[in-house]
Amino acid sequence: MSDLSRPTEASVHKMGADDIVTFRDAFWVWVKVALYSFGGPAGQIAVMHRLLVEERRWVSENRFLHALNYTMLLPGPEAQQLTVYIGWLLHGYRGGLVAGTLFVLPGFVSILALSVLYAGFQDVTVVAAIFYGLKPAVMAVVVEAVIRIGRRVLKNWVMVGLAALAFVAIFFFEIPFPLLIAFAALIGFIGGKIWPSLFYVIQGHKTPAAGDDPHEATAITDMAAQRKPPPMRESALILVVCLLLWFGPLLILAALLRPDHILVVEGFFFSQAAVVTFGGAYAVLAYIAQQAVEVYGWLQPGEMLDGLGMAETTPGPLIQVVQFVGFMGAYRQPAPFNPMLAGVLGSIVTTWVTFVPCFLWIFLGAPYIESLRGNRSLSTALSAITATVVGVILNLAVWFSIHVLFGQVNEVRQMGFRLLIPVWETLDWMALVIAVAALVAILRFHVSMFKVLAASAVAGILYFLLGNG
Repeated sequence: MSDLSRPTEASVHKMGADDIVTFRDAFWVWVKVALYSFGGPAGQIAVMHRLLVEERRWVSENRFLHALNYTMLLPGPEAQQLTVYIGWLLHGYRGGLVAGTLFVLPGFVSILALSVLYAGFQDVTVVAAIFYGLKPAVMAVVVEAVIRIGRRVLKNWVMVGLAALAFVAIFFFEIPFPLLIAFAALIGFIGGKIWPSLFYVIQGHKTPAAGDDPHEATAITDMAAQRKPPPMRESALILVVCLLLWFGPLLILAALLRPDHILVVEGFFFSQAAVVTFGGAYAVLAYIAQQAVEVYGWLQPGEMLDGLGMAETTPGPLIQVVQFVGFMGAYRQPAPFNPMLAGVLGSIVTTWVTFVPCFLWIFLGAPYIESLRGNRSLSTALSAITATVVGVILNLAVWFSIHVLFGQVNEVRQMGFRLLIPVWETLDWMALVIAVAALVAILRFHVSMFKVLAASAVAGILYFLLGNG
């Protein structure tokens, strides 16, 4: 866009976003964002920043960062919520609905197809070979996530201590993840009042980078985005509608089937998970894996890694892995449905209750975000939560590593204490080689995650073709 055709700051205020960015144009950009959304939240946010801030100048740098900071305070996938937020800024509720739905749709279709293939043809050699190679690579991705998030938040002894305590609590004593998050938020809130220098690690709002032009006009500017909060009646209506959409289908299923049917159990379980997914998908995966494998018996330990591999190699938020868990759980407890139909229904229910809350958090909370701007107490609570999440993800990495690398793991429980003891004679050397190679490729040579996973899948196929599978 030339300087003459670029809208001026005054014209932006006069016209509004709808006059500058048409709904049709926005729709196709959200389609592109959805199709390009590989690589986890960091990659997805980078794609949105390039398309919305740098190329089209629809959103100012400050407003993009402010929206991102707000979504970081919420449970759920921040990248998907960021699309809902910016879609809402551009075109109101319909913009948020379209942006958020499109972001999820390609991943939903991809993982549904992969889940059907996995459940129906898991005994086929090529499928087994692909997932054999993917598991150790995904394990390396989780280890990299521990390092990446740790660098961002473990900046002093208090944050390191919180991460260590969280790891011990969840790995050895199996303290529930939601309880850890609540405790961390309380510690961060109180600690921020007493020792602000130690707890104010994640700061709520960033200033523009050097060289940025804060006066360059965009469709959504700092001033234009500051809408007045809606009347209480409108907020109450949003709350009621979203809660009905969230829980209404579950109540209908409970009435048509029974309260303890697998679809109802999955619906309420993943509704609970949607409320405690602070810190990103890797954090809540430890909680879901623990419950889905050890409590409900929906999956085997290695199968959780298979689902994570699906989510890593398809577009959409990483938390979409819950769809695979929902599919397999319903597939294995299908009555009164056909197993495949039950699996599809499980996928739909799980995806529905995972993402409907995201729209609630944005539509209800976004109009009030100005009151959160620079709030130090929220930032100190978020810092403590994120430090705790590092320990939780470390638990996930260790748990996955033990079950991927060893064919047999003994579990010892005594007086609330759990210890996992791998049988060293069952160490899978090829899985160890793939995991180390994947970790070196990611950390040392910064190879994209998609390429690492693809190469690991090929390694698994070659290993099986040599007669070792």
